[in-house]
Amino acid sequence: MTKLQQVLLYTGIAMIALTAGVLLRSQLTSSSAKFEVLPDTARKGAETIFAATLPDLADRLQPISQWRGKVMVVNFWASWCEPCREEIPEFIELQKKFGEQGVVFVGIAVDQKERAAAFSKQIGINYPVLVGDLSVMALADAAGNRQGALPFTVIIDRSGNIAGSKLGRLSRSKLEGMLKPLL
Repeated sequence: MTKLQQVLLYTGIAMIALTAGVLLRSQLTSSSAKFEVLPDTARKGAETIFAATLPDLADRLQPISQWRGKVMVVNFWASWCEPCREEIPEFIELQKKFGEQGVVFVGIAVDQKERAAAFSKQIGINYPVLVGDLSVMALADAAGNRQGALPFTVIIDRSGNIAGSKLGRLSRSKLEGMLKPLL
């Protein structure tokens, strides 16, 4: 292969990767990234999440079902995920604002425990953080995240049904709009 052919090949691959990245970014940040929650998914997805027990940052097993009856915001995130890192400070603020009204945020870090703990301490996460490996993405899949991407947030109402979900960064204003009718 000549030098020119190599340059053209690498340039073509770079252009394809750049285009794919731009398309993925627009998909994740667009309002169309909010999933419609089908009734079957609303019940089964929530039950799959409630059936899970995961370790917290202190290695104590925590059944997610302990928060049944509250409005839950379950956020799948990782310390290396930039959109995750951007939305978590807003989740901290909303936990302060709505916690006394029966809202509980639950972070599920798809990450190494040490990295999740360091980030949680650095930023001051004020809600439960559970840790899992890639296998916890099965919970996100059951709740409608077919792409397997992060961040992914699921809102579960007091009745134990998924009221909404969002793939990609979730803004404070959009989340507040989803929470207020559930209070």
